[in-house]
Amino acid sequence: DHPTVIKRRFTSVLIVSGLSPLFVWAWREFTGVMTDPSLLALMGIRFEGLIPAIILPLLLTMVLFLGPLMQLAVDCPWSFMDGIRVAFDPWFWLLCFSDMRWLRNQVVAPLTEELVFRACMLPMLVPCAGPSTAIFTCPLFFGVAHFHHVIELLRFRQGTLSGIFLSAVFQFSYTAVFGAYTAFIFIRTG
Repeated sequence: DHPTVIKRRFTSVLIVSGLSPLFVWAWREFTGVMTDPSLLALMGIRFEGLIPAIILPLLLTMVLFLGPLMQLAVDCPWSFMDGIRVAFDPWFWLLCFSDMRWLRNQVVAPLTEELVFRACMLPMLVPCAGPSTAIFTCPLFFGVAHFHHVIELLRFRQGTLSGIFLSAVFQFSYTAVFGAYTAFIFIRTG
């Protein structure tokens, strides 16, 4: 969580994320697999059907997280209006955007993960393995990509071996299930 480490990871992740579309282009050009004519369309970036592709997954994801959000609302000591005031407070957002951990967790990680695992990896898996297999294969890569947390916990001896293992199994399971959900949404909405 040190800011220097986070900045270094930002740099490496942004380089890999920037190169990922080039790998998709090279794969399309050199394998001869017939895909959409446009690289951006292949990666799910297009204007046709944009509004439904944004609204429907957003509503479905909101329903998915309705339980935890309701639990948070019940347990939270703030009133609804307090939450609204905080959400529109510019100082709150300035504080968030100045925190490297917040930027990593809320901005950089989700954007780069979606680009690499959904927009770049899925278009290569679907023609080769079929949509159903791709929906369940891509999240395995997504889950394994989070194993570096286990290595860090073991390296810095932050917990017991069984606790670290259980945490890794839980995180892998959650990221695999969420990855399958987002892969399904990506394939359905393009």
